Amino acid sequence: MIVFDLECLNGHAFEGWFEDKEDLKSQQEKGILTCPVCESTHVVQKLHAISIRKSSACPVSRKALQASQEAMAEFMEKVADYVDKNFENVGTDFTKQALKMHYGVEEFRSIRGTTTAEEDKVLEKEGVPVLKVPMVKKPDEGLN
Repeated sequence: MIVFDLECLNGHAFEGWFEDKEDLKSQQEKGILTCPVCESTHVVQKLHAISIRKSSACPVSRKALQASQEAMAEFMEKVADYVDKNFENVGTDFTKQALKMHYGVEEFRSIRGTTTAEEDKVLEKEGVPVLKVPMVKKPDEGLN
């Protein structure tokens, strides 16, 4: 058995016990892995802070470090793909749209877009919950 730290899209953190990593993936794909707080089926494995010991008693191999970096890159790509497929891109109108939904002028929907530093302050002041997700740029497949 292995224990994974998990988190739903609503930010609820919890643990899950699985036979192995494949068992976790299988339950995620089947939609049977749910948050015990809000019952969301959008659950991902939480990232762990990476620590590197400098003592010679426990050296970190380059291979292990590379594997961690590859896992992080894979996770970030999955998050970016999910956001891209499931959130409406409102571009630079993000702040305006988020405020309208926050105050009930428009019906809630999942949106994504960009904000300036000043707009970030306005959203924070108004109590609008925002999650900043760095989007991974994919190379243009048509270019050599």
